[in-house]
Amino acid sequence: MTGIADRLQELGITLPAPPPPAGLYVPALQSGDMLYISGQVPLQDGKVIETGKCGDNITVERGAELARHCTLNALAIAREHLGSLDRIEQVVRVGGYVASAPGFGQQPQVINGASKLLLDVFGDAGQHARAAVGVAELPLNAPVELEFIFRVTQ
Repeated sequence: MTGIADRLQELGITLPAPPPPAGLYVPALQSGDMLYISGQVPLQDGKVIETGKCGDNITVERGAELARHCTLNALAIAREHLGSLDRIEQVVRVGGYVASAPGFGQQPQVINGASKLLLDVFGDAGQHARAAVGVAELPLNAPVELEFIFRVTQ
């Protein structure tokens, strides 16, 4: 099996610089063989890429793209913490939060943007448990926020 860096290159993916925390928390915390990545909104160059709510000014497809971007930020944080993404043995869980207009019920399709990327990058090790929850508001008026749990080698 090729390394994850090679796989990212095959997919044409360049990870962004890890975004700094937006509050009083750490971006990543490891406990034993579990790595917890704090909630990530779709930041680029320190700013939210797009604001609003899914089902209002954000389409399902655009929400999925933004969820994918959150995942790239999380992988950048994991790589910085671990030194290499090759240390990730399993994606354990993805928690997805979708700022939703009234009546919007397609949160799973939005969070699929993250799940697909993890499967593309990690293969079978990218299979994970997941939540896709609709919420009224998210920090910085972001349309999506995702948190991650990875099992890693120590």
